[in-house]
Amino acid sequence: MDAETRHDDAVGRLRAAGLKVTAQRLAVLDAVGGHGHLDAEAVHSRVTGSLPGTSLQSIYNVLGALTDARLLRRIEPAESPALYESRTGDNHHHVVCTSCRAVADVDCVVGEPPCLAPSDASGFAIHTAEVTFWGLCADCQREVAG
Repeated sequence: MDAETRHDDAVGRLRAAGLKVTAQRLAVLDAVGGHGHLDAEAVHSRVTGSLPGTSLQSIYNVLGALTDARLLRRIEPAESPALYESRTGDNHHHVVCTSCRAVADVDCVVGEPPCLAPSDASGFAIHTAEVTFWGLCADCQREVAG
């Protein structure tokens, strides 16, 4: 997808979510889109390349608004800062490297969302299951074996 198509898609997604289209929101969507799992500082670093002077607090505000609108997903692996990704609308899971902290997506483990059914939901109507797998990524495995 070329830059103009990505821009038009982002504008459409913001409008469909009922959000005002702003340069910061477009820049954050572009920064996170297709780049895996980024923390706020990494998003800030990418955004200030095109919008110098953007504060880290502004990035947090935009990330919050985009997450609330379900245009981004926020995950919080243990002992890690919050990470943001553009893959939304499904119930995928994550695997985290215990050495370098790399994060990758893992498709739903079994069946339809929420993938897991608790033996007792205490009266809750479950709609999402969050599973985090932990292990060594391929690069860290090579380093250990090396």
